[in-house]
Amino acid sequence: MKKVILAAVSVSLGATALVGCGGEGSDEAFDGKSADTIAADAVKATRDAKSLRIAGKAKQPGGNEIGIDFHVDDQDHCTGTMTGQGAKADVLQVGQSVYVRGDEKFWQNTLKGKPGTEEVVKQVQGKWVASDPAQSGTEGMCDKQAALAMLDSDKSERKGMKKGEITEVDGTSALILEKKQENGEKITMYVATEGEPYVLKAVSEGGEAPSETVLSDFNKKVDAQKPAADDVVDLKKINA
Repeated sequence: MKKVILAAVSVSLGATALVGCGGEGSDEAFDGKSADTIAADAVKATRDAKSLRIAGKAKQPGGNEIGIDFHVDDQDHCTGTMTGQGAKADVLQVGQSVYVRGDEKFWQNTLKGKPGTEEVVKQVQGKWVASDPAQSGTEGMCDKQAALAMLDSDKSERKGMKKGEITEVDGTSALILEKKQENGEKITMYVATEGEPYVLKAVSEGGEAPSETVLSDFNKKVDAQKPAADDVVDLKKINA
C-alpha cells in the first residue's frame, strides 16, 4: 500500500504499494499462476475480507517514524492506535461516531498555535474526544473500503515483480513477490499460500520513506463499543 491512510490530524503513514507482476519463481502453491495473476487475486481477496488488522511503521524523509495498528471492518467499526512526532493516540469508531484519545504531546501538536491550547490539553487528558468522521483525520484508516481501494489505485505498478521463495509471516505460509524500482527502492510483498491469497505483509526498502505493513486478523470481529458518556468530551464545548 502506498499512502494507505491519513492516520489522524497531521499524522500519516506511507506504506508499501501492493503491486503485482511478471517473473518466474516458486509457484507450486498457486498452480503455476503468473505473478500478475497472483497479485491481482491477492488484492481482490484482501479487499473482499469483511475485516482485517493493519499494523505498520514508516520513516518520513525528516527522520520521524510513524506507526499505526488498526482493526477495521466494513460495518463502520474501528479501533486502533497511531504514533508519530513523539505523540500517541487511540482511535475508536462505532457507526458514524468517532472518538480520539491522545496523549499530551498529541493534543499539543494538534492544537498548536490555537488560543488556550494548554488549558484545552489539560481538559482532554485521559478523555475520548468526540469527532466527526470527515474531520477527524482518521477517515482513511477507519473506512475499510477507502483504505483498501488504494491497494489497486495504480495498476501501472503491477509490472516487473518476480516470484521468490515460500516463507512464513507470523506462522502463515507466504509466497514472496519482489520488485526493484529504478530509484533503488525494493518492494517486497508476501501473499498467503493457504486458504484465501491475502496480502500478509508489504515492505519497502531503500526509498525515501522505508516502511513495513502487516495485514492480519482477516474476518475477525472488531470489538468497538462507544465509551461511557462521562469519558467523552467535545472540543467545541470546551471553554479555554
